[in-house]
Amino acid sequence: MSRIKATLANLKSTNRKAIIPYIVAGDPEPEATVTLMHALVDAGADIIELGVPFSDPMAEGPVIQLAHERALVHHVSLTHVLQMVSVFRETNQQTPLVLMGYANPIEAMGYVAFAQQAANAGVDGVLTVDMPPEEIGDLGSLLIEQDIDSILLISPTTSPDRIEKICAKASGYIYYVSLKGVTGAGNLNVPEVAAQVGLIRQCTSLPICVGFGIKDAASAKSVAGIADGVVVGSVLVSNIAAAAEQQMPGDLNVTALGEIVAKLVKDISVGANSVE
Repeated sequence: MSRIKATLANLKSTNRKAIIPYIVAGDPEPEATVTLMHALVDAGADIIELGVPFSDPMAEGPVIQLAHERALVHHVSLTHVLQMVSVFRETNQQTPLVLMGYANPIEAMGYVAFAQQAANAGVDGVLTVDMPPEEIGDLGSLLIEQDIDSILLISPTTSPDRIEKICAKASGYIYYVSLKGVTGAGNLNVPEVAAQVGLIRQCTSLPICVGFGIKDAASAKSVAGIADGVVVGSVLVSNIAAAAEQQMPGDLNVTALGEIVAKLVKDISVGANSVE
C-alpha cells in the first residue's frame, strides 16, 4: 500500500480529514523549500503538494503564478525539485509527497526517466494539471509500476460520463476543483461542492480532496464536513510572498506558515469535522 493510501486510510479510521498544504518548490528561494516542508509537517500537514515551477502555470491565479516566477528566477527545474524531495526523505519517510505541475517538464525529462527518478527520490503521487485522462496512459502505467499514484482533477463543469472516465484512471485520491476559475479565485459555494462530491462518490471509492477555494480556516472546516481532505495553497503562498517582500528572516517565514496550518488542523480536528 502506498504512503498516500495508507495515510488516508488511517485518517478515515480515526474520523479525521487530511490537511494538504501546497507550496511551490524554490519559492522564495531553493534553500527554503525543505525547511518549509518540514515546518508544514510539524504543524500537522498530512500530505504535501509540492508545485513544480513552470513558465505558464495556466490553472494558477496571480498569487501562485508569482510564486512560480520567483522560483524560476533561481532556475529551479524538475530535477532540482526531485533533489529537494530526496533531501526531505533523509529525515522524513512517512509524509506522502505529491508533485503538482504541468506536462512540459515531465515530457522534457522523458516519462521513463521521470517515473524512475521520482520513485528514487520518494515521490508518492503526481498531479499533472494539463494532462487529461485520455493522455495519461503511458505515464500513468509507468507511475503505477513505481507505486506512484496518479492524482486527477475533476471540476464543477465535468460531465457525469467524464467523471466516470477520470475516476477509472485515477489513484490515490480525486482532486476536486471547488470552483470555476484559477486557484484563489471566487467564493466557495459549499452546497454546490457537496452536491458534486456526492456525485463523484457514486463513481469511485477513492478519497476525495477539495482545493482551489480554501482560503481560511472557516472554508477549510466547511469542506472538511464534505470531503476527505482539504488542499490549502494560495493563503500559504501569499504569506511566503509577504515575508519575501519584507525581507524577513527565513524562520519568520516558517513560523507564519506553521501557524496557518496548525490553526487549520485545530479547527477541523474535532469529532467528525462537522460544519458549524
